Amino acid sequence: MGLRHRRQHVEHDEEAIDLAPMLDFVLNLLIFFIITAVFVKEVGLSLNTPPPSPPNQKQQEEDNSTLFIAVHKNGDISIDQRLVDPAAVRANVERFRGEKPDGPVIVVANTKAPTGMVVKAMDQARAGGAMNVMLQPTTSK
Repeated sequence: MGLRHRRQHVEHDEEAIDLAPMLDFVLNLLIFFIITAVFVKEVGLSLNTPPPSPPNQKQQEEDNSTLFIAVHKNGDISIDQRLVDPAAVRANVERFRGEKPDGPVIVVANTKAPTGMVVKAMDQARAGGAMNVMLQPTTSK
């Protein structure tokens, strides 16, 4: 008997990595980030101010019956161009309301002023009895 070498034909299946689950996972992440990015909102106050009008006699008369509370960019508060303590805002508003009960109170706040001081000035004005407290942003001083 002759020994013959038999060639064994072994078929090797090439092993491949199935990428379908990974692609599904990546697409799900992409969809998740797109959806959540739409709902991210910036926190802040949006203010719509009217354009300035030219001064006239009536407006100058109204300015005399208006209390201006200025909040400067360093956090100082002034009423009628004199510096006051934040705790004294309420007393000044009460005195103003005694003289002119219907007079409006305008908080003129620098856009770089600390937000806490602006809110404190508005709260003190409301605590002093002013119902019509308006906010006017400015970039001066």
